[in-house]
Amino acid sequence: MKVAIIVPRWPKESFWDVIAFKFPLLSTSLLASLTPSPHEVKIIDEGLSEIDFEEEVDLVAITAITPLARRAYEIGDRFRERGVKVVIGGIHATWLPQEAKAHADAVAIGEADETWPQILRDAQKGELKPFYRQEERTNLERLPIPRRDLLPRKGYLFHNLIQTTRGCPYDCEFCSVTALHGKTYRMRPIEEVEKEIQSLEHSKAYIFFVDDNIVGNLVYAKALLTMLSHYRLRWVSQGPIHISENEEILSLLAKSGCHGLFIGFESLREENLRLMGKRINRIKNYEEAIRRLHESGIGVYGSFVFGYDYDDPSVFDEFLEFAERNRIEGAFLPVLTPFPGTRIYKRLKEGGRILTEDWSKYDMATVVFRPKRMTREELQEGFWKVNRSFYSIPSMFKRLFHPFHFNRSLIIFGPMNFGLWQAVKKAERYFRK
Repeated sequence: MKVAIIVPRWPKESFWDVIAFKFPLLSTSLLASLTPSPHEVKIIDEGLSEIDFEEEVDLVAITAITPLARRAYEIGDRFRERGVKVVIGGIHATWLPQEAKAHADAVAIGEADETWPQILRDAQKGELKPFYRQEERTNLERLPIPRRDLLPRKGYLFHNLIQTTRGCPYDCEFCSVTALHGKTYRMRPIEEVEKEIQSLEHSKAYIFFVDDNIVGNLVYAKALLTMLSHYRLRWVSQGPIHISENEEILSLLAKSGCHGLFIGFESLREENLRLMGKRINRIKNYEEAIRRLHESGIGVYGSFVFGYDYDDPSVFDEFLEFAERNRIEGAFLPVLTPFPGTRIYKRLKEGGRILTEDWSKYDMATVVFRPKRMTREELQEGFWKVNRSFYSIPSMFKRLFHPFHFNRSLIIFGPMNFGLWQAVKKAERYFRK
């Protein structure tokens, strides 16, 4: 069979379509590697290239997050009109499989690493089942090396994406990861990770470890970081702020080539942290933790969610002052978005506070619920304010350039900031139009 694995594009002129930095989905190249011969497989990222709906193909597999669900359904409908079989998977289809089934011949619920070969066999025989669900969570010991050769050669900020663990031991109310995996945390054999690093065809200069928490198990993290330190790597990943308190891990992170961590600060209000279940965070320790990371040469890309119940209009200036004072190199600054399947979705739904279920609006840049301590309009304007101000020339110079110190993380965060400076301004113009 000829198989096409498709990632839908963001809506034209949406916030994330305008943002220049794009990433491949590791799941697509992983599924491709799980596709046995003699099947022919290709990956189409619609954000980088157009879809040829007239192409001869036997099976189309579409994966989509919630804001891309509408486009995923359009793609599925177009291929099905020609009689092409379509399977839809991903986190949105997992939580709303009946909705997805209206636009596909089959729906893959949850992880699909171990059901994908069965889907292919059934499709070849013309016996696709309406729904597929793995009985057990994926055994990471059996994962193959992803087919990076099928990804576009240009267009991505990072080409080398590697996963060492799945899941997160924490249980935040708004998090889709916990909703999908529970509080499980699975680890891939370190020798398999090393084998994948050695297989990289592109320059090993930068790797993005896509783990939701690369240091979720300290014993495993020590062994992983020790292995990485044997290579001359530069990499980024995600981890919790309190890891800065562990001197051994901090030293290993620096030695192994970590240039930056995506860290979920989430809020500067203790009440919000308690509400969202982020009990591991201690606001009083934030500044010291950032200082320790910086002294180790590790940049901080912080995540702050705006719109939680204890946020009021003063929270935006409070964040900007904090970010500049602590020289945070980068930040993800979304409005709270209650994705289906999360506890926050259930809570806001039961409270009658969700304003729309037009999934295309669930882009983390559009307010889709009724805030508690400010109006919808104040939250929306605040979103643009913090993004516009954080990625402005004065803010970038305050945060990134120190007259007596050069941080190696500037290699990646410098270009990223200047790229987002232009992109945020462009996105706001489109959004308001």
